[in-house]
Amino acid sequence: MLDELPQPRRAFRSHRPLIVAIVVGVLCGWLLYLHFFNRPGGGPSPEPRAITPRGSLAETEKTTIELFQNASPSVVYITNVALRRNRFLLNVMKIPQGTGSGLIWDTDGHIVTNFHVIQDADAVEVTLYDHSDWQARVVGAEPDKDLAVLRIGAPADRLRPIPIGTSNDLQVGQTVFAIGNPFGLDQTLTTGVVSALGRTIQAVTGRTIEDVIQTDAAINPGNSGGPLLDSAGRLIGTNTAIYSPSGSSAGIGFAVPVDTVNRVVPQLITHGRVIRPQLGIEVFSERINAGIMRRLGAEGVLVRGVQEDSGAAAADLRGARVTRNGDLVVGDIIRGIDDAEVTCIDDLLNALEKHKAGDTVKVAFLRNDRAMTADVTLQ
Repeated sequence: MLDELPQPRRAFRSHRPLIVAIVVGVLCGWLLYLHFFNRPGGGPSPEPRAITPRGSLAETEKTTIELFQNASPSVVYITNVALRRNRFLLNVMKIPQGTGSGLIWDTDGHIVTNFHVIQDADAVEVTLYDHSDWQARVVGAEPDKDLAVLRIGAPADRLRPIPIGTSNDLQVGQTVFAIGNPFGLDQTLTTGVVSALGRTIQAVTGRTIEDVIQTDAAINPGNSGGPLLDSAGRLIGTNTAIYSPSGSSAGIGFAVPVDTVNRVVPQLITHGRVIRPQLGIEVFSERINAGIMRRLGAEGVLVRGVQEDSGAAAADLRGARVTRNGDLVVGDIIRGIDDAEVTCIDDLLNALEKHKAGDTVKVAFLRNDRAMTADVTLQ
């Protein structure tokens, strides 16, 4: 019986080559199955398909490509820098605190952008299309129109001014193009149409910007200050804001019209600020004026006082006065400038900004509930 115990082990040894062969065969079969059949389509691995010839680009595509190639060298990238001192190393560090876009105005190195792009900046850096970086100084700003002018020391041959168009003949439905640096992405083009004209938005100062262009071209953070172009590649507006709860493009963007830009920028270059024409009157603050108008049940701007030797004085406009008892005697209430209705101080300022010193305007006003007009020469 002891001789019978090793028999199973000897039997296993005799069949081991066969078992190994079976296992190897199963594994090889499984690998072949995985390689050739266990994938989408099955069968042998396919070769790349033949490429279908594309043919010529559409004319509209060629036009857009040419427009971008011509206009992009006129667009710059702007970095708003804060300077912070390291209290341990006692050195000054540059900390980027915002970015935006801008456009080259002339070969003297003037760059136009939004005021809010460079607001509160300790330093401003401008990157040209060739990726060269330049320190910029602020030449002037007009926060009420969200516009600012910078200047860099780049040579004239590296500066390509953007062609200037007009915004007074724009039509809803016109194709427009926006170039900028959204989210810090270099030289991005978006397209759309003029969605509406004559919009009003609020500047960082609380003043309104009138005749704003609305577009559905995607305008995202970083596009601010960049150009809005027509199909001829001309500047028709400066992208300034988007209307979106998330801060990203939601199909409604706004641009300051180029006619406003072209009026403001030369003054910023020359004077560092906008020289506004004036009637020669003094007014109350917006809050006080609004309160008085509510009590009177009227709309307009109350003349607080009239400056001597001014156009308003020559036209015999009359200001408010206070009696000995401390009662306010209402003076003239301005209701309009030429064809523009005036219901508040913002309306008055916007109406005057369309003129220049020396122009004569027709002022409509109330005096003792009587409607009157007078021609006033602006100073």
